[in-house]
Amino acid sequence: MAGDPYKELGVSRGASADEIKKSFRKLAKELHPDKNPGNTVADERFKRITAAFDLLGDKDKRAKFDRGEIDADGREQFRGFGGTGGARGGPGGNPFGQGGARQQGFENIDLDELFGGMFGGGARPGGARPGGFAPKGQDVKATLEISLEDSISGATRRIQFSDGRMLDVAIPKGASDGQTIRLKGQGAPGRGGPAGDALIELKVAKHPVFTRDGADLTMDQPVALYDAVLGGKVPVRTPEGTVSMTIPAGSSSGKVLRLKGRGAFADGKRGDLLAKLMINLPEDSAELTRLAQDIRDKGPMRPFRD
Repeated sequence: MAGDPYKELGVSRGASADEIKKSFRKLAKELHPDKNPGNTVADERFKRITAAFDLLGDKDKRAKFDRGEIDADGREQFRGFGGTGGARGGPGGNPFGQGGARQQGFENIDLDELFGGMFGGGARPGGARPGGFAPKGQDVKATLEISLEDSISGATRRIQFSDGRMLDVAIPKGASDGQTIRLKGQGAPGRGGPAGDALIELKVAKHPVFTRDGADLTMDQPVALYDAVLGGKVPVRTPEGTVSMTIPAGSSSGKVLRLKGRGAFADGKRGDLLAKLMINLPEDSAELTRLAQDIRDKGPMRPFRD
């Protein structure tokens, strides 16, 4: 390292163990190679702060450094015949007195514990990057188009990646458009560390019958003329199958009936299904024609009201 480890971590010589740990953690997050791919300056700086923390995070090494017994790289320092010399912080320059860091309550700090889950790998597995950290593999991203029915009821669908791998993706019940599913360890392999993750973004395909409006679904519902006039029950298609819906007597074409809780999902909440009535007239019905003529002959209908 060949520098002052305190300066590398941006702390004073009187810093506590927690202060050193906090400063290192902050710098490591900013400078980690996985966050700065191809940045040689950040990579070199990351190596230096790691080496500095390896020294100052160990109470014995820090004490020896403060007494001038080792240098910043942990090498033993030659002490003069008088026994009071030293390249860095001899007894006269040690702000903690003899024993230095021992009086600050330092504990040996496990880098595995410190960085557990931060970058997806342990601190020092085989093949680790210089500086002691095995980088996690890159996450890979993909988009999976699913049907409206799958998003509501849940399903398992297969996706193929560019490298030829096939993965089965479990679609949770109530999935939303744009939701991302994380598949742990299914990304790119790491360089000595764990593999990255696969991030699957769900896209709900357009439906030939239902139109989405947030969590609500709208549809056109054909209704026979006699059901519209007399009222009755008609079968209605929903994303989860056919249900029976009551048509009030005297319903006009364009009337919207609401089926509660039969819509899609958005933000974890389920919407409604809105059925717009579309009256179907029978073809070539002489009886209906005579009836309509009789009604016309009796006089004009009442004007429509808003």
